[in-house]
Amino acid sequence: MEAETQTDIVVRPVRDVDAEALGRVHATCWHETYDHLISKAALEAVSPKRLAELWTHWAVQGPEFKMFAALVNGEIVGFAGSGPARDKDAPRFRELYFIYLLDAYHGTGIGQKLFDAVVEPAEGLYLWVADDNPRAHRFYARNGFTLDSASHTEPFLGETLTEVRFTR
Repeated sequence: MEAETQTDIVVRPVRDVDAEALGRVHATCWHETYDHLISKAALEAVSPKRLAELWTHWAVQGPEFKMFAALVNGEIVGFAGSGPARDKDAPRFRELYFIYLLDAYHGTGIGQKLFDAVVEPAEGLYLWVADDNPRAHRFYARNGFTLDSASHTEPFLGETLTEVRFTR
């Protein structure tokens, strides 16, 4: 009889001590998510150390911000964050800032656990996502979001990225 592998999945609030690991995972996720949208040279300039520095600030924001990490067997594999809307013409008061999960964990349910940790059931909010990211579009549609016809082009790593807005 084969022993089953027990995977320990934990989704918990981000801690300031997570910054270095979050920086590494963040950089890897950007490579995995944007490699078909942004040049290799721009992505190679992504510094896990710089992203870790950003996480030292993001981890200690006020209670209106929800920042959660997903860990598998004690290692961070993804993260999500939501908080007050950042846009002047925001269609909702709250915004889902990001959900990133290492490619190896797509389809495992961990992305949904992250979403559920930073978004209240039936909460109205909005998000921006790359126009050419069909997997993310399907995920958000399953969670009650619809495209609202808004789009913009954002500077991203010295290049530009077209994003579309989803609302719920």
